[in-house]
Amino acid sequence: MKKILSLVVGTLLLTVMTVSGANSAQTLKCQTVISAKADEVKMLKDFTDTVTELTQGSLKFEIMPAGSVVGVKETLDAVDKGLIDCGFAWTHYWSGDHPAAMLFGSPVAGAGVGIDNIAFLSWFQYGGGKELYDQLWTEMGRDIKGFMLQPVGPEALGWFKEPINSMADFRKYKFRTPPGIPGQTYKDIGVASVAMGGGDILPALEAGTIDAAEWCCPKPDMTFGFQKVLKHYYLQGLHQVVVNADFYITGSKYKKMSAIEKKALEVAANASLSKSMSYRIYENGKALAELTGKHGVILHDTPADYFPAYMAAAKAALEKNAAKNPFFAKVWQSQKDFADIAVPFWSGSQMSNAKLGMAHAETLK
Repeated sequence: MKKILSLVVGTLLLTVMTVSGANSAQTLKCQTVISAKADEVKMLKDFTDTVTELTQGSLKFEIMPAGSVVGVKETLDAVDKGLIDCGFAWTHYWSGDHPAAMLFGSPVAGAGVGIDNIAFLSWFQYGGGKELYDQLWTEMGRDIKGFMLQPVGPEALGWFKEPINSMADFRKYKFRTPPGIPGQTYKDIGVASVAMGGGDILPALEAGTIDAAEWCCPKPDMTFGFQKVLKHYYLQGLHQVVVNADFYITGSKYKKMSAIEKKALEVAANASLSKSMSYRIYENGKALAELTGKHGVILHDTPADYFPAYMAAAKAALEKNAAKNPFFAKVWQSQKDFADIAVPFWSGSQMSNAKLGMAHAETLK
C-alpha cells in the first residue's frame, strides 16, 4: 500500500512540476528594425533558437519585422517601457539618446585608433568594453539589458553612378550615409550626406533624391538591390570599419529570469559574436562574386585622398564629443588605451594576412 501511495504521490508531483514548468515558459515578442528577409534576422533567429534550446523551452521568441508594433525609431523606447519584450537594432541607432552609443555600434574610423571588427571584440570581451556597454543603458536612463550579437565590418564605401578618382569627384554626389557621427563626418569633408533608413535607399536612388549610397557589405547590398541602379562599387571605407547589432530585453523582465535563462542568453550571445562574423565572410564573398560576375558591377579601389580626409575629420568629431560628454570620453579613453596595446600587434599581423589574400585574389583576375 505504501509503495502504491508513494507512486501516486510521485506521479502527482511530476505532473505539478511539468504543469508549473509549462506555465513558467514565456514567449518574448521581439521587434527588429529591418525586414524579416534580412540576413541579420536569420542570424538573430539562430541566436534565439539557441536560447530556446539551452533553456529547454522556458524562453521562446516571436521575431517581428520593423513596424509591427511601433516605428523603428521607437523600438528602444518600447523595450524600455515593456510595450515589447525585446528588440533588435544597431547600437548606433540610439546615438541621439546618447552619443556614446556610436562608440559601441559604429566607432567611426575604428574609433580613430585603428580598431577593426575583430579587435573590437577583443576590447569588448577582455578590454572592459562589456562593462561599459552595460553602463550605457544606465547613462541613457533606460531599463534595458543589452546583448551584443553581430559584429560586421569593414563596411563598403558604397555605390556610385560613375567612377570616382578623387574627393573632388566624390563631392559631386548626394550620398546616403548612416546617421550620427559617421554621417556628419562626411558633411565635414564636404560630401552631401543624406541620412535615411535602409528601406528608403533604393526608392530614393530610383527617384533621384540621392545618387550614391552606402549600406553595408556585398550580401546585404545585393539583397537591397543596389546593383539594379548603380554599377560602380568601392569596398574600402572608414565610416563604419566596425558595426555592431545588438539585442535588448526589458530590464525588469530580465531580472525575473532564472540563473539558467540568464546564462543561456549570455552563452548564445557569445556564440553569435563568432558565428555571425564567420557567416558574413563567406556570404559576402559569394555575393561579391555574383555582383561582379552576373550583374555587371565594377569593383574599384577607393581614392587615396579619401583616407586622410575622413580620418582627420573623424578624430576631430570624436574629440569634440569627448569634450562635451564625460561618459563618451570614458568609453573612448578605454578604446584608446586598448588600442595602444593591441593595435600595433594586430595591424602588423594583419599585413601578412592581407598580402596573402591579395596574392590569391590577383590569380583570379
